[in-house]
Amino acid sequence: MTKQQLYDNFGAINLAFHRALDDRNSEKVKSLALRLHALVHPACVSGGSEKTMADYVAEYMLAGHQNDLVPRQPWATDLHYAGTDRVPMAWQLWHTARIEDLVSNFLLADREQIFNSIWQKKIGSPITDTGNALEPEEAVEFGRAIRPQALVDYMIEIGRNTRKIIAEIPSDRLFETVPEEWVMRIYEAGGVTGDLRSVWLLVFWGRLTRAGMLETPMTNHFMMHLPPCLDNLQIMVE
Repeated sequence: MTKQQLYDNFGAINLAFHRALDDRNSEKVKSLALRLHALVHPACVSGGSEKTMADYVAEYMLAGHQNDLVPRQPWATDLHYAGTDRVPMAWQLWHTARIEDLVSNFLLADREQIFNSIWQKKIGSPITDTGNALEPEEAVEFGRAIRPQALVDYMIEIGRNTRKIIAEIPSDRLFETVPEEWVMRIYEAGGVTGDLRSVWLLVFWGRLTRAGMLETPMTNHFMMHLPPCLDNLQIMVE
């Protein structure tokens, strides 16, 4: 399968997902969210047999490319809120996994995140937050510190956990926002920092319904960060 086929497959399901959001069809939203989630996580997360975008990116990183620099995302949507517009490949996977862990557990499920001091030691990360505000030199140092296999293991565990959470969301609560104190727990847990380029995420997430969170960051957010790796590194050369 080519990169474009992978992107087109996501795009087609994403259109149906947005129609379900517009129709407030809770069960369809959850079902399509799980299909999208499968496309942007390693295949083993959902039990799939075909390689996904995440598989190609993770395998390339594990082959010694964790420090290869790529655009933070393919368009300037919110780069004025970021510390740098180019990041190590490992940053892209850390960033998406950390956000998924924080939002799925603290906001969708109202429970503790999976990340803890044991995971931090395994991964070798010098930070506990999403990495939004890292300056260029800090991002490079972050990439050098990461243990790639442990990061992939974390991605997989987070992904499997999220799929269970999505399936368990009560349909009648899907289009509700969550309490402010749930959102603030992310800050208290070190998921974001006090830097404006990081803490703005709390405002963004706090305005979303659970259904909105299934869009960003559970599924569509990955399409801001996986394609820059696939398009700017020697992955899936066609």
